[in-house]
Amino acid sequence: MEQNRSYLVAVIGDRDSVLGFRAVGFDVHFAEEPQDAGILLKKLVRDGKYAIIYITEPLFTALSELIETYRDLTLPAIIVIPSVSENSGVGIRRIQNSVERAVGADILFKE
Repeated sequence: MEQNRSYLVAVIGDRDSVLGFRAVGFDVHFAEEPQDAGILLKKLVRDGKYAIIYITEPLFTALSELIETYRDLTLPAIIVIPSVSENSGVGIRRIQNSVERAVGADILFKE
């Protein structure tokens, strides 16, 4: 009989962008520099405790090659979120691409 396993949710980013996620019970990890965020991301993935890891846009963009290596993993899902100081639209484009792949058309941002 398989036991139900509980997973956690983590957030990586600058303090101003991610601190509020503590209020909803997420594990919050502060990183300003891509190198620090990369080390942290590798550790969180290796731990195997996380179903979702949110990461702010500037760090997500800087770590895109590393994040791509985790793309085929079932868990964790690594999801980009906007930061307080910088929002280039990467997150919205990724959501749009995922929806298009899933349903075969752009149903979110259609003009």
